[in-house]
Amino acid sequence: MRNSWTIVVFLLCSQVVQSQRVRVLPEVEAYANESVNLHCEFTNAGATKLTQVSWIFEATEGQRENIAVYHPTYGQSFPQSAFKDRVQFTQPSLENPSIKINNVRMSDAGKYTCEYATYPSGNEQGTTTLIMLAKPKNSASPVAAQASGGKVVVARCEAAQGKPAATITWMTNAAGDFNITSYPQPDGTVTVRSEYHMAPMPADNGRDITCVITQQTQNHPQTFTIKLTVQYPPTVRIEGYDDNWYMGRTDAMLICHADANPEVVNVTWATVSGKMPPTVKVVQNKLLVQKVDESVNTTFICEAKNSLGSSKNQLTAMVTVEKRTEPVGSVTGAVIGGIIAVVILCLIGAAVAMYRKRLQSVENGDGPPKYKPPPPMKAGCSTEMLHKPKDQTTMVTETAPLSCYEPNYYDTTAAEPITDLDDENPSSPANGGTPSTWQGPGHPPGTDESISDTLPPYEPTSHDGLEANHGPPAAGVSRGESFVSAPMLV
Repeated sequence: MRNSWTIVVFLLCSQVVQSQRVRVLPEVEAYANESVNLHCEFTNAGATKLTQVSWIFEATEGQRENIAVYHPTYGQSFPQSAFKDRVQFTQPSLENPSIKINNVRMSDAGKYTCEYATYPSGNEQGTTTLIMLAKPKNSASPVAAQASGGKVVVARCEAAQGKPAATITWMTNAAGDFNITSYPQPDGTVTVRSEYHMAPMPADNGRDITCVITQQTQNHPQTFTIKLTVQYPPTVRIEGYDDNWYMGRTDAMLICHADANPEVVNVTWATVSGKMPPTVKVVQNKLLVQKVDESVNTTFICEAKNSLGSSKNQLTAMVTVEKRTEPVGSVTGAVIGGIIAVVILCLIGAAVAMYRKRLQSVENGDGPPKYKPPPPMKAGCSTEMLHKPKDQTTMVTETAPLSCYEPNYYDTTAAEPITDLDDENPSSPANGGTPSTWQGPGHPPGTDESISDTLPPYEPTSHDGLEANHGPPAAGVSRGESFVSAPMLV
């Protein structure tokens, strides 16, 4: 039993080694109406004698048909077949019996076997599979559908007569689904069809949906953008009424708008009373009021029709005696409100700016001091020499103490002293007419010391540290020699 298995394995290995001597291509691709070459070559013949070579076509498994034969003595032979007059040897010989098939058809797809008759080993062969390719005819189109609550076909995409079969996908944000169906053709090609289903609504009319077809013969997928066609009866609305139809107005107009698919074929106007006012004129979908009067104080009805049905809408016009005007108060109030808002914003901005500036000043050390400065120290009494030219040749000099300060700060609440600078006659007023209302201490005896209500006397306090010096001028110094100039009389 073991010897029997050994013999079988040896025979199989011998067959594999022998078959490798017939060299062919495993697969060849071709397009319809083109030409294709099928190569065949016998290698390493050695002592093997080649007697004949044949090409055998096998469309389906088990159905073999000779299409070309070559014998070194009898030459070429092309038996009657579907390849008659379309097949030929490219270089007739036993070593290289390659053939060429012209005007290739889709039905030529299948297995082609190059078979040698040899001695003493018998027949040896090699098989090539011819794959026929066909570019599909791609198309896509919308399918008109009426708006409804159920799913219907709204778009179709097709890849016809392609080989191998194409793949179809959809890209859309519509709520729907699709199916794919393949239809084999007699010539070996395949037609692939896909339909998209959804429950269309009027708002879906014109929506974009994309079909994508992918196939081996295409360099890149082909896309089709489809606009859905959804049919629905008219939807009517009336525009143009401004609620200001007053007696005598001549430019009033109503417009009837109808949204529909297919398009509206007829638009009519009517009133609830059935009689159109004499001052109204109808032009297609427009209702023109030539003059507003009591007769147009009614309800107007617009009706639109298409092949799927009709729809109506109505509007009641109210005629007033006088023309309505826009209330001024509302506009004025809006303007005033805007101005107030701007002012408030400006004030807020100024307050914020001042606050930031104050913060910055505090951070930089600006502002009033946070401590009381020390009072000036006493430096003693000082005298000042006053020089006044007497005449061209002599000078008169007067020396008088001006100030002596105590180490106290100045009292800014004390009253300002008032002094009369009189001429040689102390009784004459300094201002040229009005007598002095106050005579300070130190005047010569006999001087009237009256006190005015308006100018309180100046009494130096003890803490001022200042000694009153309001006595008469020093002896020997006249009015003209004083350091105070004479008053100007006006």
